[in-house]
Amino acid sequence: MPDLLSESALRQAVDLFVRLVEAAGAIVIVLGAGVAFVRFLLVAVRRSGEDFIAVRLLLGRFLALGLEFQLAGDVLRTAIAPTFQQIGQLAAIAAIRTALNFFLNKEIEREGRTVQDARRHPADRETRAAGDGGRDGGG
Repeated sequence: MPDLLSESALRQAVDLFVRLVEAAGAIVIVLGAGVAFVRFLLVAVRRSGEDFIAVRLLLGRFLALGLEFQLAGDVLRTAIAPTFQQIGQLAAIAAIRTALNFFLNKEIEREGRTVQDARRHPADRETRAAGDGGRDGGG
């Protein structure tokens, strides 16, 4: 039976997929950074703390997604006859990226709760804002 796909052709195909997946990750990160920067500029003009947190959440989500694409590219790279060195490198890269993603997601969750709390309790936001000079309107 003829060899449908030689190892070298398979390696070339996987290399192309790796480049596409890694490019997708880079594009997600660059687009996310661009969108977050534009929103940051708008928030800076308004000087709103809660809106700033929303910008951080937006950027964090893009970074997390971009890291997932990058990790997928690393996994693809070692898909064909990996050496022990490549497996070790993948393990190290996966551990680092997974840890980054874990802590990034924890930060996103924490900041998300802060934004939700601020939306549910707008009076608390006003109290915090008035705390700088005692302008809370109370007697």
